[in-house]
Amino acid sequence: MDKKNALRAGALAAGTTLMMLLMSSPALALARDDGDDPGTGLSVAETLGLYVLLPVALFAVIAGLVMVLSKSQAKKDDTSSNITVKSGTQATKA
Repeated sequence: MDKKNALRAGALAAGTTLMMLLMSSPALALARDDGDDPGTGLSVAETLGLYVLLPVALFAVIAGLVMVLSKSQAKKDDTSSNITVKSGTQATKA
């Protein structure tokens, strides 16, 4: 029973992938559409800055803010993590 379901799912996935590949032919990208007005291309430096450096910088800023805000809340912790326990003879007398 499981083989039939796996075969059916595989056939469906393969058929869907094949149809998507056939429908989105890259040759259609060569024909211009009405009103299509592409701008100038990006240089290598602009591409790296936009798609690599900018996301890394945003990640660093967000991570920094999370770290700063979480450290400020850790100082106000009034739970048992701030209690110091003394070991030795005084602890056994209680």
